[in-house]
Amino acid sequence: MPEAIYQLENVSFAYNEARLVLDQISYEVPQGSFVCIQGPSGSGKSTLLKLLCRLEEPGQGLIRFGGRPLAEIYPPLLRREAIYIQQTPVVGSGSVRDNLLLPFNFKINADLPRPSDERLRSILDEFHLSDIGLDDPASGTSVGQKQRLCLIRSMLLSPKVMLMDEPYSALDPASANIVWDMSRRLNRENGITILMVTHSQLGARIQDGLLVEVSQGKIRPICL
Repeated sequence: MPEAIYQLENVSFAYNEARLVLDQISYEVPQGSFVCIQGPSGSGKSTLLKLLCRLEEPGQGLIRFGGRPLAEIYPPLLRREAIYIQQTPVVGSGSVRDNLLLPFNFKINADLPRPSDERLRSILDEFHLSDIGLDDPASGTSVGQKQRLCLIRSMLLSPKVMLMDEPYSALDPASANIVWDMSRRLNRENGITILMVTHSQLGARIQDGLLVEVSQGKIRPICL
């Protein structure tokens, strides 16, 4: 059995101390696993992901990452190792190259090797973006292409975990399938632990991963 990359112990979270979203949940995420998270709207799925990278803080309980209490890890370092990818892809002004290399301009990533143009070109080709040039404006790409650029940008940092909040909710079916296949590939070939919130039926296709439901403040596994 793989070691747990995340351990949640009696974690609770409420907004404004009024609406309890997560209630004393305990759960372990095996390292290298692919976890699909389903549940009703407003049940706390996105909140759970944000807790795992300290974009939110639990009201009580303990979260460990790689065996260390999350609160002891420097937040910028944590968010390099556990990258949060939101529903709507965000790219800045500038070229595709500028956007892919943006994280390497930050001090926290100064120790990481900066990928060459050849490496970037190869990755774009691998993920069905061969029609996009490195000098093309990133803002001119489609929503599906932007989401793939965001995934590639995250992958280049060699994270341990990707926290993906409905990454294909705004995509057409073809783009959604590409993003799904990319995510599965990053898990299988790069060993990246994936936690993905999804309302779609794509999650039902997973046969070698985990499917869980967040509902009424609790988290429970669903048998495949």
